[in-house]
Amino acid sequence: MSSRERMPTRVISARSKTSHRVGDIWRYRELLVGLVRKELKVKYKNSLLGFLWSMLNPLLYLVIFTIVFQVFLRNGLPRFPIYLLSGLLAWNLFANSLMAATTSITGNGSIVKKVHFPREILPLAAVGAGLVHFFLQAFVLLVSLAAFRHGVAPSYLLLAIPALVVLLVLLAAMAIALSAINVYLRDTQHLLELILLAWFWLTPIVYPYRLVADRLSERGQLWLLFLNPMTSVVLVFQRGIYNILEHESGGTVINILPEGVSITWYAWHLAAVGAVSVVLLFGALRLFSRLEGDFAEEL
Repeated sequence: MSSRERMPTRVISARSKTSHRVGDIWRYRELLVGLVRKELKVKYKNSLLGFLWSMLNPLLYLVIFTIVFQVFLRNGLPRFPIYLLSGLLAWNLFANSLMAATTSITGNGSIVKKVHFPREILPLAAVGAGLVHFFLQAFVLLVSLAAFRHGVAPSYLLLAIPALVVLLVLLAAMAIALSAINVYLRDTQHLLELILLAWFWLTPIVYPYRLVADRLSERGQLWLLFLNPMTSVVLVFQRGIYNILEHESGGTVINILPEGVSITWYAWHLAAVGAVSVVLLFGALRLFSRLEGDFAEEL
């Protein structure tokens, strides 16, 4: 009997248990880190500015939206750049990572067909690369805070840490599911672009939360706003960083963020999104395991 025949063969089942798949991802964590590095290197290969492009993205948004909403539409929000960046930071992580993750399986077809490893690592690597960009873009926010000499709310800002964790769990769930679906339905990646565009405007990032919340409250439909999981996440970042509940201008009071609520209110909404995200993650892993078996044929 040859040495090859004596070696134990591990078969990766297309329908293995979710707990086993999570264990496989953990065992291949070094590969995950390596793929994150690869994502970052490939994206900025032969680029003169390199990682500076990650910082230019929020700066471009900042310039355009400030001109549109402060100069032309005159929304009256004080220190609008801080308000915009505090919400945009979380949104960019969500949208950019999800777009990259959706095409991660189809974009690495040659690896998927030749090498055995937990395929979920590919969309998770896209999320990991997005997290690196998140911290780079956070530097732009820090510079803005220093430039405006803007004070944050320390107790609420601490809640941004679990908010980031919740966002990553939600991202992982959607990334794993959409990357598998996109193998069979390539229109998924194009449809996602349109969905994210609409989703952005349904999230209070460029307009005050209270602008929509007050009108929905009058109809007893405030719950509709929180069907969007990004609303709870963005509000935590805005409350901790922006920290302006209302503003009076010309005798008119502009309501901005939730008023008269404690940190528990934010934590409760965040916990609800977290619980749903965990359920979605396990559902995404089960879906992935069912679809993974025919990846090679479809690619």
